Amino acid sequence: MRIVEVREKAVPLKTNLRNAAFAFDEMTTSIVAVITDVVRAGKPVIGYAFNSTGRYACGAQMRARFIPRLMKAAPEDVTLDPAAFKPEAVLAAMMTGEKPGGDGERSVGIGTIECAIWDAVAKIADVPAYKLIADHYSDGKYPQRMFCYVGGGWYAPGKTVGDLEDEVQRYLDMGYTLIKVKVGGAPIAEDLARLEAVIKLMGGDAKRVAVDANCGIPPDKRSVYAKALKPLGLRWFEEAAHPVDYEGNAAFIADYGNAVATGENLFAMEDIRNLVRHGGMRPALDIVQTDIPQSYGIAAAARNLGMLAEHGWKPASVLPHGGNQMSLNQAIGLGLGMCEAYPGAFGVFAGYCDDLVVEDGWLKAGDWAGMGFERQSALIPLMHDIAA
Repeated sequence: MRIVEVREKAVPLKTNLRNAAFAFDEMTTSIVAVITDVVRAGKPVIGYAFNSTGRYACGAQMRARFIPRLMKAAPEDVTLDPAAFKPEAVLAAMMTGEKPGGDGERSVGIGTIECAIWDAVAKIADVPAYKLIADHYSDGKYPQRMFCYVGGGWYAPGKTVGDLEDEVQRYLDMGYTLIKVKVGGAPIAEDLARLEAVIKLMGGDAKRVAVDANCGIPPDKRSVYAKALKPLGLRWFEEAAHPVDYEGNAAFIADYGNAVATGENLFAMEDIRNLVRHGGMRPALDIVQTDIPQSYGIAAAARNLGMLAEHGWKPASVLPHGGNQMSLNQAIGLGLGMCEAYPGAFGVFAGYCDDLVVEDGWLKAGDWAGMGFERQSALIPLMHDIAA
């Protein structure tokens, strides 16, 4: 049960959305196909993944370094046999010859390939990826459902408060009960008006609303935002400071006081450890939001959870960034606090299996094989295309 070939293709996201830091007009993602020597119904079993959203396609690194290393690795280290699968060895094979530091240059490529390998192994075992993950890292235990919030409230050209209200109402009609709204990309008075409208739609319950600044608030404006939004009592305030400005994050927390979230742009365990050591983060109140395919993958995420536990953090305070079928499997399998959704935001790459229905904010753990991409009718043709 071996890897025969690994292929990658860059695909544009095709969206005009923006946040406080940048626009997604030119954003791409890498789709990866791991072709195996296991044959089912006359066809090879193939594992798929893509590098989430927010980081560009990274096929050059994959083809030059990570894929060749996998193909040269000892067969026992990169076996796809579910009974002998060694995720740490797969990660180590791709990291051969890599110098410490500079993680963002390689973590996305490695993590995407690793997630595709999990998809392949789970398909060979004929189980959902979340079960395979739980068997490795959660003593085989996993929840039967996962809470899911919406990452929305985007800025877009010409978008009004009324348009935002319409957007949020669509999410409510879909069954979501917790909404995250962008801030920091407009004058603060405008952002406050946007939030006031959203909180009203949520029945006046600000704990059903979070905000995300995407690291786009200038340092001299952070305290202004902290003091202006603190009285609202929101669920959390996300990415007020630059990802590795730990002192700035701590200063914002001191001003804001309420729950904060960050970490989607930290790619190595050492960076996350520095965040919880020096960033003012408080276990059981604040939230760590790494994006697993962009951060070396699932084995690394399990390692991160072990490190966080040493600092008093529980998996319930970890929410993976990236609203897609991969993050749902990862959140269930690792027993994380909740997952995210981006309805209508990133085309075929956002969302979950076609037959999954949000019920009062919850998604059920389904019976798909692997990650479940085959039950996403708009996405799977793109994946089949690169494996043909």
